[in-house]
Amino acid sequence: MANPYSKAFLTGLYRQLWTIRAFETRCIQLYRQGLIRGYLHPYLGQEAIAVGVCAALGPQDYLTSTHRGHGHCIARGADLRRMTAEITGKQAGYCQGRGGSMHIADMSQGNLGANGIVGGGTAIGVGAALSARMQGKDSVCAVFTSDGGVMNGTFGESLNLAAAWDLPVLFVIENNQYAVSLPVREATREPELYKRAAGYGVEGRRINGNHVLEVYETAAEYVRRCRAGEGPFVIEALTYRHAGHHVNDPGTYMPEDQKEHYRKMDPCLLGRQFLIELGGASCEEVAAIEADVQQAMDDAVEFARQSPETTIEDFLEQIGGDQ
Repeated sequence: MANPYSKAFLTGLYRQLWTIRAFETRCIQLYRQGLIRGYLHPYLGQEAIAVGVCAALGPQDYLTSTHRGHGHCIARGADLRRMTAEITGKQAGYCQGRGGSMHIADMSQGNLGANGIVGGGTAIGVGAALSARMQGKDSVCAVFTSDGGVMNGTFGESLNLAAAWDLPVLFVIENNQYAVSLPVREATREPELYKRAAGYGVEGRRINGNHVLEVYETAAEYVRRCRAGEGPFVIEALTYRHAGHHVNDPGTYMPEDQKEHYRKMDPCLLGRQFLIELGGASCEEVAAIEADVQQAMDDAVEFARQSPETTIEDFLEQIGGDQ
């Protein structure tokens, strides 16, 4: 069977995977230095989901994100400088430093924003898809949620409404197997979360969320069918985060053998393998990509450090507090 992927396409996927990995790793360092305030929920270990899904979206499409949403933003094309400025509370950030880690949005890219409320983005995504339908737009909305978000009533309500109106919504369940520290198997009798779709007459599928090509192929199929009026669809992407729920959670409840199993399926390792074996890239070319990404990350950090803090006066002016 012929390889359907070009070297350029695989290079783009790997660059995005490594960029998310570099961004999250550097943000942990910035947090430890006191330069990031509030909580920080790294996306380490889940990179292939954001990259694969966003590679299947067109420029006219939308997404809604989660509190673990940095990867979604970057995969959708967010600028590293503005991302780093936002997460460090600087004026040059996407939301002038007021959104921080959990509320980054970029309307120019169709990114309707991360959401600090677990499951809060699902209904927003359905609303975006309905708006696109009413305006005659050929747009699909990818709704990222989590295994914890699926346990909230808003997931079922959103899925039901999207199904009743045949809306072009792709629900992407990032099942990293823990809602904070609660394993999925202890939260529900049926741990295969995609099966919930059937109760609403919706097609769903469970896939390997660490395999960027499997994610891309599944998302591309469902996005195409959404455009054809067959939506909505549900993808359950099975994955595993590299550490605890947030940067200060040691994750001691995560079994060592389970962590080791998923380390062997690291999305970046698999992405590098695809680029070399299917794309024909040399180890030197891969190393050059990684070095280029690191340079861009260094530049983004320096840009953020030199950017001014957002001010109370700017905040009051924007919300009309001086009127």
